Amino acid sequence: MQSAHLELAIPVLPSKDVGAAVAFYVEKLGFAHRFSDDADEPAYAGVARGDVVFHLQWHDPAEWAVAVDRPMIRIVVQDVAALHAEYEGQGVFHENTAIRKTAWGTEEFAFYDGDGNGLTFMRILEPGEEA
Repeated sequence: MQSAHLELAIPVLPSKDVGAAVAFYVEKLGFAHRFSDDADEPAYAGVARGDVVFHLQWHDPAEWAVAVDRPMIRIVVQDVAALHAEYEGQGVFHENTAIRKTAWGTEEFAFYDGDGNGLTFMRILEPGEEA
């Protein structure tokens, strides 16, 4: 029996304010707004850039009072330096955001969205490019 082919994973990221989250991804990160369940006060929405798709789902702000880790998403890109330069002027980086080569064979940079969801943009290094 042949195994079923898996095509795509779409992370659902928690948000205290889905409208603000959509604005962040569209205005700061260059994503396109694909849908919202409500135009005025969305509780669920989708954004996409290229083949990368995120769904954003409202969660009660009381949930943020509990110390839990937020999702960390790793996105493969062709040109880490170009994307870093694109985002550099958008005010999305924290003080430690920098491109680095890792011991696990990537070149990457990372930061958090407004809801504390971690975004790592990475390129898989070719043999001989390792850190």
